[in-house]
This record gives sequence, structure tokens and C-alpha cells, in this order.
Amino acid sequence: MALPSFNWWGKGSHKGTPVVVTMENPNWSMVELEAPSESDFQTSTVTQEKARGKNAKQLTWVLLLKAHRAAGCLTSVASTLFSLGSTVRRRVISGRTDNNDSTPSTENKTVKTRFYNCIKAFLWLSLLLLGFEIAAYFKGWHFGAPKLQLQYIFTAPFGVRDLFDGLYTRWVLIRVGYLAPPLQFLGNVCIILFIVQSLDRLVLCLGCFWIRFKKIKPIPKEDAIIDLEENGFFPMVLVQIPMCNEKEVYQQSIAAVCNLDWPKSKILIQVLDDSDEPATQLLIKEEVHKWQQDGARIVYRHRVIRDGYKAGNLKSGMSYGYVKEYEFVAIFDADFQPAPDFLKRTIPHFKDNEDVGLVQARWSFVNKDENLLTRLQNVNLSFHFEVEQQVNGVFINFFGFNGTAGVWRIKALEESGGWLERTTVEDMDIAVRAHLHGWKFVFLNDVECQCELPESYEAYRKQQHRWHSGPMQLFCLCLPDIIRAKISMWKKFNMIFLFFLLRKLILPFYSFTLFCIILPMTMFIPEAELPAWVVCYIPATMSFLNILPTPKSFPFIVPYLLFENTMSVTKFNAMISGLFQLGSAYEWVVTKKSGRSSEGDLVSLVEKETKQQSSESERNLDETKTNIVREQKSRQKKHNRMYTKELALAFLLLTASARSLLSAQGIHFYFLLFQGISFLLVGLDLIGEQVL
Repeated sequence: MALPSFNWWGKGSHKGTPVVVTMENPNWSMVELEAPSESDFQTSTVTQEKARGKNAKQLTWVLLLKAHRAAGCLTSVASTLFSLGSTVRRRVISGRTDNNDSTPSTENKTVKTRFYNCIKAFLWLSLLLLGFEIAAYFKGWHFGAPKLQLQYIFTAPFGVRDLFDGLYTRWVLIRVGYLAPPLQFLGNVCIILFIVQSLDRLVLCLGCFWIRFKKIKPIPKEDAIIDLEENGFFPMVLVQIPMCNEKEVYQQSIAAVCNLDWPKSKILIQVLDDSDEPATQLLIKEEVHKWQQDGARIVYRHRVIRDGYKAGNLKSGMSYGYVKEYEFVAIFDADFQPAPDFLKRTIPHFKDNEDVGLVQARWSFVNKDENLLTRLQNVNLSFHFEVEQQVNGVFINFFGFNGTAGVWRIKALEESGGWLERTTVEDMDIAVRAHLHGWKFVFLNDVECQCELPESYEAYRKQQHRWHSGPMQLFCLCLPDIIRAKISMWKKFNMIFLFFLLRKLILPFYSFTLFCIILPMTMFIPEAELPAWVVCYIPATMSFLNILPTPKSFPFIVPYLLFENTMSVTKFNAMISGLFQLGSAYEWVVTKKSGRSSEGDLVSLVEKETKQQSSESERNLDETKTNIVREQKSRQKKHNRMYTKELALAFLLLTASARSLLSAQGIHFYFLLFQGISFLLVGLDLIGEQVL
């Protein structure tokens, strides 16, 4: 069958004449079509012009809308900068610094002053050198490389030099002969430590990837679950809630523990109150009494002699005779809110595993999105739980006890020597001693316990000081026991080198020394160099690995990198205090809480309060709350303050960044600039909770 052939606008055709379309198929009829007329073309042209005009109007409105948004954005940025400037101005005028802080300090005054004076000396020296280098730059001394400077020194005739040239020549020769070699050596040592620590973190991340890929997780034995669900066999569990002057959070923690899904005859709750404020003691007593009337087996314990901080508090709770009736003890800090099924998901892991001494749950945070500080803490702690503790729990059955949200076998505590008051990290202390006695630990990444993060930089700073001074203090005490312990050489190596030295000593040492001291000094002593991959590429890669457990926090990868380097000052100072057994290593400051609860906890509290509370208890509670309000009003109001060490380092790094411009060192300049700004924001206390 032949296809039809068409002839449209053929030869001789013109506009307005009909065109015949001929089809070769005989079964098809002839069709006559008219070509478009001149009026049709005019109508089409008008339509197209209208469409173009309409499109132009739409484009104009789109551009106006975008311009309006840009103007709004600029206005928002301007108002934010104005508000930030006003806050900085008020803070500077107030003059409150950590030097005149009225709250108990976690740092030894002498060490704190010496450390600050050293940083201040570096700052003044860098300012002096910056002025010297700027003057030399305008006299033509900087040619982009130190070798060219030396070539100029040895080739230029001495007679043409003035006094400044002679001084600068001596300074360059001193740099080359005396300052650059030791600085380069120290930098190389820190680079090696940095690489080793980065490899350790990379191995941990690979281990976490393997766990996810293979879907490895601790699973309790089936008969243990059957004993709970079908046979009704529930072991005796003691629950301890240690607290000290934590009136913001005592209600939610007590309510959450009293709502644990466990037979009341098989559980006893101890509220171990170390508060020295009478009003707070009355509040906690009233809360315990309320739950006792509701049928909960809960007791209130208060020590007269408050020695040993949290370790002494827990030790006193274990000293009662009735503790012998219990097989396990669960510990929750005052701001922790376990889910009702917490015990049912943790206790079965002990069944038929007689060598398991601890089952640890991970933390989740009710206020992780409160401010930038809590977001950065969430990134750090999520990596700690999901990567460090999970990998160590799966492959070597050992990690540091977190002090809360965990269940201990009481036999393991007793065989390991119980709670000791010799350090401020009693949780790590008991974990190390239990591991040396052969006990294994289980980490449950899928069992979470809600708590809250410090929202102010002051509270976070004091918490980090305790967390980094205690391990070094403990290392000095435990090293002989680790060497003498009857465990494998691999376990000794892991505990001494990886657990203590690499992650507790080397990490804060190189972070502070390399990025806060050596790097800015290489700007003034350019003969000692740090390669770009040390300054930029490896830190960025490590930050990327750290943020993988919390992918929603990826926009904060740069602030996280800068903030971790900023916190290295506090961690380094704490590490030195613990290593040399200074006074601040023995001080304990309770982390301030804000009392934020999840919606479920608030509903639970409301339901409980509507069911009970006699009129007499309500009157007592109202009187107690009135006393607390009066006490709070009489106290000094909270204020944000400036931190001198952070501010001094901020100006040191900013000065070094200005010097790096003279040598056109791009990556070093941007790193020093942004790191200096990070120190400045933290030093002005602009990163956390804003009170004033």
C-alpha cells in the first residue's frame, strides 16, 4: 500500500491561493485545503505580541518579588547585626568576665592566671611582630618566600641598609637559625599525632559502617524475653536518682522513673538528695511523698555529711541492708527521663550472660535545637554514642560508663570495689576497674533515654572541664593496676593508648597546640610551615565523619569544626590540671539545668497531679515554692560574661590572619580569620543562652 504524498506550499504557490493535496492511494478522496490568509497572519502577530507583553509583566513581577525578598533579607541581616552590636556593647560596658565570676570555679586560680598570662604574652608579641612585618613589607622585604628574603640578605650590599634593615636582617637570621627549627619540629610532632588520631577516628567510622551494613546489634536471648512476657519472672531492681540542688528537673525524673513498667514489688526507687538548699530539700521530699501515696515504692535519702560528690552519694545509697535483696541497679541523673519500657529492654541482656556487668543506653536530647551551642553538642555526643561507644561495645565489650541511663549488675559493682571518691569521673573509674576484673559491657544504640544539654556556655565549659580533667587524674591512679591486671596485651594496649592517651590526652593537646599556637606562630616565622592539607583538608574530612550520625546537622559542619578547636583551650587546660593533680581536678560543679521536658512527660505529670495531692500537701508545696521564689529574688541575677582566654586567643588569631595577608597564604588566612571570629564569639558569650 503506497503512502500518501503531500504537496504543501509547492512551486508556484503563493499566500492566499488554495493548495491541493494529492494522495496516491486511490481509495482516498481528494481533499482541498486553504492556505492561511493575510488576516490570519495579522491576528497571530497580535496574539503573540499580547503574550509577549503578558510574559514581560510576569517577569517584572517576579523580579520585583525577588527584589522585595532580597531587601527583606538585607533588612533582617542589618537588624541582626545591629542587635549583635548592641549585645556586644552592653557586655563590654558591663565588664563582667570569668575572672570576677562569683560562682564556684572549676579551675585553679594560680594555673588559670598563668595560662592566661602566657596567652596574653603571645598576643602582645604577635602584635609587635605584626607591626614590624608591616613596616618591612612596605620597605620591600617580602617577596613571597623566605628563601628570597635570605637571598636578598646575603646579596645586597650592607652599606645601603639603614637601621631598620639591619634590625630586620638580624630578626630573619634569628628566625632561621633558632626559632624555626624547634617550631617546625613541634609542628611535625603534632602533625603525626593528628594523623594517628584521625586514623583512629576513621577506623571507628568504618566499624560503625560495618555494624550498619551487617545489621549487628545486641539481642537478648529468647528465654529471657519469655520469662518477662509469659512467665512473669522479674528480677529485683534498685533504681537510684542522685541529685544536688536540681529543683528545675526533679519532678520530671521522679515521675518518669515511677512510671517504669515493672512490678512494684520488684522495684525500689532511691532518691539520693545531696541538696544543701533547705527549700529544694522540702520540694523533693514533697514529691517523693506524693508518689508514695500513689503506691510507688520510693524512698528519700539525704546525707548529713556530703563527702565524695556523686560517688559518695551513690556509695551511701548502696550501704543500706535491703540492697542485698536486689540483683541489679539502674542509675538516672536528675534530668534523665527513661521510657516506661526501659527496664524491659535492658534487663533481658543479663539473662544467661553471667559475665555481662553493664548494659548502657544512649542519650537523646529534648533541647538539641534550642540554640547553636546545643546543636553542636548534639553532633559531638551523637558521634560519641553511635560510633565510639557502639563500636567498642560490639567489638571489644568495653567503653566508659556514662554515669547514667545504665543498668549495673550489683555483683559486678561489689567485685570491682564499689564507688570510689578518688576522682570526679566516678563512672569511668568503676568501668575501668570492672573491665580489669573481666566484666563485659553491652551498649544498646536503639534504647534511648531523654535528657537535656547545657544551654549556656558557662555550664558547658564547666562540664567539659570536669570531663577532661577527671580522665587524666584517673589514668595516673589506674596505670599501675592496668599493667598488673591479668588481661590480654591487646586489652592493655587499648586501655592505655587508645582509651586514655589518644582520646583523652593527645586529642586536646594537639588541637590546642597545633591550631591555636603553632599555626599563628608560623605566620610570623614563615620558615616553619604547616601544609594546607593539615590546616584544611584533614580537619574538614574529620568534621564530615563526625557529622554523619546526624545528617540533619550537615549545615553546621563548619561551625562545628571551628567550635571544637575553640573548646580545645578549655580541654587542654583541664587535661593539664588532671595530669598534674592540680586543685581544679578535684572540684565538682553540678551542670545547670533548665528543666525542659518532652510533651509526654508534661502530660504524665499533669495526670498524676490531678489524681492526688491532698489539701495539706498542696499548702506545704505552695509555701515551699514561695520560699524558693524569695530565695531566687534575693540572689544575684544571672548574667552573660566575657571569657578572657578565649578573647586573647581571638585577637592572637586575627593578628596572625592579618600577617598571613602579607604572604598571600589563602587557606591559612581564611582558617585563621574564621577561627579568630569563632574565639571572639565564644569569648563574648554569644553562642549559648543569652541572659543579658
